[in-house]
Amino acid sequence: MNKSSLPQHVAIIMDGNGRWAKKRFLPRVAGHKAGVESARRIVRNCAKHKIKVLSLFAFSSENWRRPAQEVSYLMELFLTGLEREVGMLHENNVRLRFIGDRSKFNEKLCSKITEVEHLTAANTGMTLIIAADYGGQWDICQAVRELARSVEAGTLSSQDITPELIRRNLSFADLPDPDLFIRTSGELRISNFMLWQLAYSELYFTETLWPDFDEAELEKALSHYAERERRFGYSSDQLNELAG
Repeated sequence: MNKSSLPQHVAIIMDGNGRWAKKRFLPRVAGHKAGVESARRIVRNCAKHKIKVLSLFAFSSENWRRPAQEVSYLMELFLTGLEREVGMLHENNVRLRFIGDRSKFNEKLCSKITEVEHLTAANTGMTLIIAADYGGQWDICQAVRELARSVEAGTLSSQDITPELIRRNLSFADLPDPDLFIRTSGELRISNFMLWQLAYSELYFTETLWPDFDEAELEKALSHYAERERRFGYSSDQLNELAG
């Protein structure tokens, strides 16, 4: 694949850790640990392909409903993963950013998130977005609240609210929307991930469980993307007209 056929922004729902562990008669936490190793591989390979932005759905708003012991382990894994990986990411010029509601995270985790964002803020290589306690509905809601505050303050008229204005108040509004969305484990839904931003993304679903998602599987997804004709809501005839 040449550079022009690659997506600028890849977004991934890393699904299947629990099923991966169950198939091997292991506890679910073993699947989450294996999932971290898979994430490391994919970050490395996306950087190799010079993909500008990689977004990983690490912890959804709905994940708080899981058993308390599993949630506690995920939070600890999240923290230790940050402590272990941030040096490597920084050395490789990767900018690390987080999206989501941090209000439920403990002080130590919030402090570490702030620390690594500050450390990597000036890096100019790939941007790695970690979505944690994130939901697409939450994202849209907080954007609308921000606009509502401006209306209440008299600095904005409701008639001036446009889709573009809403977009500018969403998470990572300064970055391109995902070109390619990947979900592993065979589930055929986007599960409240980047609902607004995925409007015209190419969707790729694979039966492969996340811990088994390797470089070869990523190449399949990128090849699938390269073969697609991106329409952004236009028909083929309209695209031809735009192309001249």
